[in-house]
Amino acid sequence: MSVPQRLAPLLAQYDVARERLVHRLVGPTVDSGDGEPVAVPPLTDDEYLWEPVAGCWSVRRRADGPGPGATVLVGAGEWGRDGGRPHPYPPPVTTIAWRLEHLAEMLAGRADHLTGAHAHTEEEYVVPGTAAEGVAAFDRAASAWREVLTGADDEALDAVGRSTYPYGSDPEDPLLETV
Repeated sequence: MSVPQRLAPLLAQYDVARERLVHRLVGPTVDSGDGEPVAVPPLTDDEYLWEPVAGCWSVRRRADGPGPGATVLVGAGEWGRDGGRPHPYPPPVTTIAWRLEHLAEMLAGRADHLTGAHAHTEEEYVVPGTAAEGVAAFDRAASAWREVLTGADDEALDAVGRSTYPYGSDPEDPLLETV
């Protein structure tokens, strides 16, 4: 199936942004922005979990319980992501681990729902506890999201509620506006 022409520029931007992010996280180099490669060491576990201010939300060992201000550790496995309902305002500062896990979980969930499986839940998503696992989970989820997008035709791009993702506005919006 060919990618709809109006989706192609968005996918090209997505590919560049994803590649730059992953290269910035794992190296060995990243384009400096002017075509010159700059050496980048892989993200360490200490950097991944670093809490720059008191009260940060992060991913934590389940045995340690939620961090300050969080009421739950979201996800499955040995690790969980700090969370709470209702979401606090203003939102807390979050670690690289929290943000990368949240992006991976959201991309994986959207991909699952767009295929029609609707099996993904944030409660069952296994939360990675190391930098290498976190980057790999993000990369897998980003690949899955891109793959399902390339399978969307013009009709699917205009369909309201196409993915019916339970944690977003998909039921009200055309798919292309959700992408």
